[in-house]
This record gives sequence, structure tokens and C-alpha cells, in this order.
Amino acid sequence: MENKNNVTEFILHGLTQDKTVAKVCFSLFLLFYAAIILGNLLIIVTIKTSEQLNSPMYFFLSYLSLVDISYSTVTAPKLIYDLLLEKKTISFLGCIAQLFVGHFFGCTEIFLLTAMAYDRCIAICKPLHYTNIVNKHVCGWLVAASWVGGFLHSMVQTLLVIQLPFCGPNEIDHYFCDVHPLLKLACTDTYIIGVTVAANSGVISLSCFVVLVVSYAVILVSLRTHSSEGRLKALYTCSSHITVVVLFFGPCIFIYMRPPATFSADKTVSVFYTIITPMLNPLIYTLRNEEVKNAMKKLWSRKVKRSAQ
Repeated sequence: MENKNNVTEFILHGLTQDKTVAKVCFSLFLLFYAAIILGNLLIIVTIKTSEQLNSPMYFFLSYLSLVDISYSTVTAPKLIYDLLLEKKTISFLGCIAQLFVGHFFGCTEIFLLTAMAYDRCIAICKPLHYTNIVNKHVCGWLVAASWVGGFLHSMVQTLLVIQLPFCGPNEIDHYFCDVHPLLKLACTDTYIIGVTVAANSGVISLSCFVVLVVSYAVILVSLRTHSSEGRLKALYTCSSHITVVVLFFGPCIFIYMRPPATFSADKTVSVFYTIITPMLNPLIYTLRNEEVKNAMKKLWSRKVKRSAQ
């Protein structure tokens, strides 16, 4: 396959072609992105400054918030800016960079959510051995493995795409650069590469999803031996994580666990895992968690006292 590349930039169709809708979306997504940054930063600062939030669950949550900020920043600022433009372009190298970084943070989040499910499973099923099994050393290794796993997945996806020849059409029917839209523009048969891409993303998404389902199945079985009060407390804690998993994994499975193809619904579905879920995560974890809310109140009261002095 001769790697001829005559394309120096791509034209993005964006989220919508309607100017009125684009203005409304601009205001909404600007508000959403601000909420993502502020909400997740608040989670990180609260966990890092609170002595009460020192369990592995909050250690993982702080890294999840960091990944959410990074992941949404890959697509949201350009999406917001492009909503004001008639012609939306991105350079070839910028497109490849967006593809790499997007898959890096997206896959890292998948692994982090899986590590958080493992943490909850051990905490509920083996409470007496919890601190020995999930210690600081193990937590560090799980977070490091999540970053490394995300990097390796992203490298595979990017290397498969960057070797393709792009010699003609350069219009991407999306608001950011992703694998399937780029495969559609390649000037060669991409069936084998498409299957490899789908297998790479699909195996990771499916295997992690299976681990999550098994973890919560084990938790449910284990709860039968708990008291009703302990059962409710455990379910209350896990429900936040389950909500986040459904919101993130559902759209990802729809997009990536299928043969390489693009559908009109892809852009709308992509909004959920690139913007909506990172925005909702701080709300889900704070509104349903008394420890986090109390820590935030203490942080706020300390700031008020300092400003009053």
C-alpha cells in the first residue's frame, strides 16, 4: 500500500449546520465546559486538602476527576469555538494529535472505573482485609496501569490510522477527529484495519464491562450476609459508581463495539461521553456522598474564615 498523503487539513462538519442552533449550543456547551472544569477541580482540591477523604475510593476519584478535565478539554474547547465559525478546519497533525490524546484519556478512564469497581468489591466483600489488599502501593500501581493501558491502546489506534493514505476527500462528518470518520476518508480498503480497530476498542470496553458486571454481581451476593443498614449503605455508595459506568460505557460501546461505520447519531452519542458524563460526575459523586459534602463545607468555611481575617 503506497502511503500517499495529499491532505494537509480536514474540514469538520461540526455538531450542527444550523446557525441558530449553533448559537444556542455555543452558550450551553460553554456553560457545560465551565461546569466540568470547576466541578472536577473542586473534587480534586477537596480530596487533596481533606484529612477525612483518605481512603482508596477518594484516591481513585481524584484521578477520575483529573482525567475528566483532560478528556473533555481534548474536544470541548474546539467544539465551542467551531460553533461560531462557518468553516471548521483542523490540520492533519492536529487531527492525529486529537485522535491520540482523546483515546488516551478515554481508555484511561475506562481502566480507572474498573479499578474503582475492584476497590468497592474488596471493601464490601472483604472489609477485614481491605486495608491490606487495597493499600497505597496497590492503588498507585492500579492508577499507573490505567495510564499505561490508555497509552498503549491510543498508540495502536493512532498507528493504524496514521499509516493510511489520505489523497482525496477531507471532510469529516463529526465535531472532532475519531477513528471511524478517518477510516471512511482513506484512499484504500480499510476493512482489515477497521476490524482491528474495532477489536482493539471492543475487547477493552467489553472486558472491562464484564469485570464491572462481575464485581457488582459479587457485591450483591455478598450483601445477603450484611445487615439491612449495612446493605443500604453499600448500595448507596455503589449506586454513584454504577450511574457513572452506565453513562460512560453505554455510548462508548455503541460507538466502538461495531464494524467501522459512521451513523448520523454518532455525534449526539459522542457528546455524552466527551462532555455530559465529565460534567455530571462531580454532581453524582457529591450529591450522593455525605463525606464529600461535609469536606466541601469545611473547605468553604476555612476559605471564608481566611478571607474575613
